[in-house]
This record gives sequence, C-alpha cells and structure tokens, in this order.
Amino acid sequence: MTRAQAEKRIAKLKELIEDYRYRYHVLDESIISDEAADSLKHELSQLEDQYPDLITPDSPTQRVAGRPLPGFTSVPHKQRMLSLNDAFSYDELASWQERIKKILNLNKLEYFVDIKMDGLACALIYEDGQLTQGITRGDGYVGEDVTANVRTIESIPLKLRKTKNQSSLLSGRTEVRGEIVMYKADFLKLNEKRQAQAQAPFANPRNTAAGTIRQLDPQLVAGRKLYFRAYDIIRDNNPQTTNEDVYRVLRELGFLVNPMSKVCNSLDQIYSFAEAWQEKRQTLPFNTDGLVIKINDRRLYQAAGIAGKAPRGAIAYKYAAEEATTKVKDIIVSIGRTGTATPVAVLEPVVIAGSTVQMATLHNENEVRKKDIRIGDTVIVHKAGDIIPEVVEPLVKLRDGNERKFTMPIICPDCKKPLTKYKKEDAAWRCLNNSCPSRIWKQIEHYASKEALDIEGLGEKNVIALLDANLIDDQADVYKLKEVEIAKLDRFAEVSAHKLAAAIQAKKSPELSRFIYGLGIRHIGIQTAIDLAQHFKTIEELSKATVDQLSRVEGIGEVVAESVAEWFSEPRNLKLLAKLKDNDVWPKAARITSGPLNNTKVVVTGSLSGMSREEAAEKIRALGGTFQTSVGNDTDILVVGENVGSSKLKRANEIGVKQINQKQFLELTAK
Repeated sequence: MTRAQAEKRIAKLKELIEDYRYRYHVLDESIISDEAADSLKHELSQLEDQYPDLITPDSPTQRVAGRPLPGFTSVPHKQRMLSLNDAFSYDELASWQERIKKILNLNKLEYFVDIKMDGLACALIYEDGQLTQGITRGDGYVGEDVTANVRTIESIPLKLRKTKNQSSLLSGRTEVRGEIVMYKADFLKLNEKRQAQAQAPFANPRNTAAGTIRQLDPQLVAGRKLYFRAYDIIRDNNPQTTNEDVYRVLRELGFLVNPMSKVCNSLDQIYSFAEAWQEKRQTLPFNTDGLVIKINDRRLYQAAGIAGKAPRGAIAYKYAAEEATTKVKDIIVSIGRTGTATPVAVLEPVVIAGSTVQMATLHNENEVRKKDIRIGDTVIVHKAGDIIPEVVEPLVKLRDGNERKFTMPIICPDCKKPLTKYKKEDAAWRCLNNSCPSRIWKQIEHYASKEALDIEGLGEKNVIALLDANLIDDQADVYKLKEVEIAKLDRFAEVSAHKLAAAIQAKKSPELSRFIYGLGIRHIGIQTAIDLAQHFKTIEELSKATVDQLSRVEGIGEVVAESVAEWFSEPRNLKLLAKLKDNDVWPKAARITSGPLNNTKVVVTGSLSGMSREEAAEKIRALGGTFQTSVGNDTDILVVGENVGSSKLKRANEIGVKQINQKQFLELTAK
C-alpha cells in the first residue's frame, strides 16, 4: 500500500472507529462487535506503525475512551488512567517483551498475569480510609463522578479494613482502581425479568454495567447486581514493590480481586496460562477476551514509561476473536454435491478463532443482495470453532468507489452447463449436470465422510487424486480399487495404500442410516436419515416408498419426501445402487433402538470432556433418543458442557427446557 493509499485508508478507519467508540462508550450503543472493532483498531495501528508521520493527536490509537455524559460532574484524574496496547498473537507478545528488555537493558523479567475483565474501569478515592469519591475513566484525563452509584455496590468497601500491615494506607489519599462488571448469571436473570415485563433485553453484560453505573437514580443502580474487582493502588508514597503484592494488599483492605492471577517468569509460562484459561474462560462469572500482562516489579514498570495512550510495561493479550475485518478480493461460485451454486467470498487472509480464513460463504444470491456485499468491500467475518466462516456485513463507510457489485453467473464455472432454479421463487441456483466434476468428487467425499460410511483416508485430496488417475468414477468404484493401483499414486506409499484399501473393504455392510446419509440425497441430514432407517428398516423398502408414505414419517415434510422419492426415481441413482450391490456393498437392516432416551429430544451445548459432539450424538441415538442441533419447543433436555455460548442457554431458559451437566448426562446414558 502506498503512502497516499494508506492516508486515505487511515482517514476512513479513524472516522468509523471514532463513530463506534462514541456510540459504545458514550451512548452505550453497540453498532458492531467488540472483536470487529478491535480488528479495525489493529489495522489502523499497523498502518500508523508503517507510516508514523501520519499519526495525529485525534487518532483513536492516541485516545482511551469517550467523553463523559452530561448529568454528572466532571472530575480530573490526579494520575491519568491509561489504556493498554493489544497483542493478538504470541509473536506480537514476544516482540513486546524484546522491546521492554531493550528499554530496561535487562535479559530477564518477571510478569504478573491476570484475566482481562470486560467491564467499566473505575477509580475509587479513599481519604483516611473512608470512600469519598468514585470516578469513571472517561477519556483518561477527566472522568464522571459516580460516587452515589458506586456506594450501592456491595463488593466496594465504604471503609477500608484496618490491618496492622497496611496502616499507612488508612491515612491520606488512597486511590483504588478496578473494573465494574456484571456477572453473566445476573445478566441472564435481569434479561429474563425484563422480558417478563415486556421490555427489550439488554445486549451484553459490559454495556449493561456501563449503562447502569451512569444512571442518575442510585436506586435503579442498587436494583442491579454489579461487582467491583480491584487491580491497582495509586498513592504518592506507595509501599508495594510488586503487582503481586498489590493484589495481596487489596484483599487485606477488603477488595474483591481475581484469584486466578499468577506470577510468570517466562513467555512460555504466560502461553501456558493463556491456553489454560482460553479453555476454562466460560467457567468465569464475568466475560473476558484475554489477559493483562504487566511487569511485576513496579519500579521497573514505572521506569519503562508511557508510549502515547499506554504504559510500555503492560500489554493486553487478546484471545483469538470470532470476528474480524478484512477485504473481499473476489466473489466466486462453488458447486456443491447436490448441484447448489453458492457464492463464496475470497478474502484477504485474516486469523479468526485461531485459524487463517481466506474464504467465507455468502449463502445465496439473495443474501448477497440483502447485505449489499461487493467485491472490494471491507467486511466483518464471523467464525466460531468449526463453524464455516460467513460474512456478517460490509462496512459501507469504508468504501472508496472502486467496489463492484456481484452478478450471479448463469453458466456453471466447472462444467460450463447452464445454472437454473427449480422454481422461480427459489433462492439457490443449481447445476443439474450429474457429471459436473465438482459434484462428483464432493459426492464421493461425502459418502466416505465420518458421519456417513466413515472410510478413513478417503478425504478431498485423495478422492480428487483417484478421479484424476481415472481409477474411480463414482462411489461404487471405490470398492473395486486394488492396493497395488493406489500405491502407484504420488500421494500414497505402501503403508498408506494398504490402510486405505483395508478401510474401504471394512465398510461393505454399513448401518442403514449411515448409508442413506452417504447417498447425498438433497435435504437429508443425519437425523432425517436415522428417522427414515427406523421407519422403513431396509433400503429396498425406502426405495419403493411414495411421497405420501414418506410424508407420514415423523419429522419428514413434503419437500423432503419429494426429494427422497425423486432421488430413487432417477435411473442414474438406481444404476449406482445396482453397481454397489454388484460390488458386495449393501446396508444392514435397521435395528430398533431403545433405551432410557426413548422419544427424548436432546441438544448439547459447549464441549464435553473426553467426548466429541459426534460421539455424544451417537450415544443419544443408540439409546433411542433424537439428537438435535438447536433448542426448540420440542426439546426435552439440554446437556451443558464447558465453553458454552449464550444462544442455546438463553433459548432453553426462555422455554423452560431441562438442563443437565456432563456428569448427569453420563449417568443418564449409563442406565
């Protein structure tokens, strides 16, 4: 990027970030997620690092937060309340350490590490041990006097506890800094109460805590449960020599501090701490998006100085975000195994949820139009765990006029046959050519996938290699493969060829439900395949079923019934079934499953220790239950694991679904 391009990009980024910051910090409105905003600020910071002469005093990187709201008295901070620079990777954390070591001329440092709380920073002023004032951070120099409100928070001592070790802190001015947070459980209860009163639910705990502490009526504040978690002591003659010591003293004075904080002697120890809490952070009572890392020695911390808005001796390490911003380089069309043509955004690489994302689904033509996503747009991309990345929205204010609208092609990009729609009102275009190269390899890959026949070693790259070598044309040909033929391919050695051949031969008599799912019939998911297998018992009976007979199966609607009947009426598919049978491949008749979960619909949220989501689903189905992917009115049980999201829990609470933990789930399924 040239300097001129960078200057234009910086101007647009500053305008958008400032608008976000004003709405978020001043008006308590959230127009984009915190993670997306962090991503924009990170991009701005990197551009300013590249062109330092473009840094201006009004840049968001040089500020801490928004201006105080009118209605409260403005109070200057005796000592500026700083913000922290962010590190988004271990490499950035290592670079920070090297800079600090160089500045301090030291080879080794000790660090104090704590969980970063997602709340509202606040300073409490104590005169001779008595609480006299509470001040929000504001812009770092001037905050708002919220004394009447903070006095209602029970975790804030109105009078410092007397201890013989800390008597000096009970005379003169002592400032205690910390974070005002709303716990996740209290946030859910508050929203349940609001919904019961036909009021709109709040967006998130952080905004709710910030909005609450800025209420002009202390009685309203007292009615909402807030906590103050302290992290620093400011005094002219501060006797504490380490940040670890500060936490010990804060506890003695009567403050709530994070008990999980830790002293680390190396980056490796910090990495271990970070990874451990990334796994366990959902168990915390408050929300967090990372860690705060400080030089433990307060004398060295002060000696490192300040750079712009942040102390050099501390940094915030952010966990892998589930959202980030990047640019759309192009929009292409991907053809799926059933022929569905899906627009896909080709992105400038960006790390989201711990992995590099270069492509994201746009679902269909209507979705592209509705969101107005254009080639060249800067967009917010969301990815959570193993979920396929998707584009949330474009950032329209960052457009420079060079963006191009996407037009859905009418010709398949792979086989050059026309794309069409079954019905005019359909959202999806489809390639109806059964010999389309993309459809063929994806159908074979799907047939061999873990959820279908589970043929280990027959993934995307190996399927394409076998097709390119003209060794297979369809799923049935897989069973005619000879070990010696496989071993001749570049991707295989003698051992891997033997393993693949053995894996294929081991799956000649699959379970009926897996076989049905593996056929790749449009609209047939794993649970629907199980329902069909349980009802019709054999593939022969299923193949003869009419639309009316199919529609009588619980959970099977008209669209699915027509799709199944249509698949078994096509000569090409009947030929495939006959070819499979000729190769001694045929599914076993379905067994009637029964057990303690008969007629019970179960949803799992979060991760289960020692058990994958697929294994949990298998266990539920084996005991007669139905595994569901989302909570609905017919859900009977929600199994709550670790690292849970809020949507399933929220829905379960709204409609009164029974919730059990993993231990209870294992006890239930062991009966």
